[in-house]
Amino acid sequence: QVQLVESGGGLVQAGGSLRLSCAASGQTFSSHAMGWFRQGPGKEREFVAAINWSGGSTYYAAFAKGRFTISRDNAKNLVYLQMNNLKPEDTAVYYCAASELRYETQNTRNYNDWGQGTQVTVSS
Repeated sequence: QVQLVESGGGLVQAGGSLRLSCAASGQTFSSHAMGWFRQGPGKEREFVAAINWSGGSTYYAAFAKGRFTISRDNAKNLVYLQMNNLKPEDTAVYYCAASELRYETQNTRNYNDWGQGTQVTVSS
């Protein structure tokens, strides 16, 4: 089991940037693919980005391509989500999750461990 704690959320103006961090506990962190998901007000949770166990392969939702970058530092047990050119529709609670798989996936059912989430609010 991996315990996850997100940080880095906040209020930002449209066009601005934020970097979310996810700190993971557990010696098996580097064995898991990691993902970021989000849930906006009145919306279902949706996939944002995922990264494989080594950091060598990533996968993005269409809305995230070109604006968001997922990365990881296995030596520090950290996963990041760099978000640029933020839009009001990016407003959501962002969650970090650890997959049961080594390779990146957008399928929520492949993620066993979740953080508590961090709020991102983008003002127009």
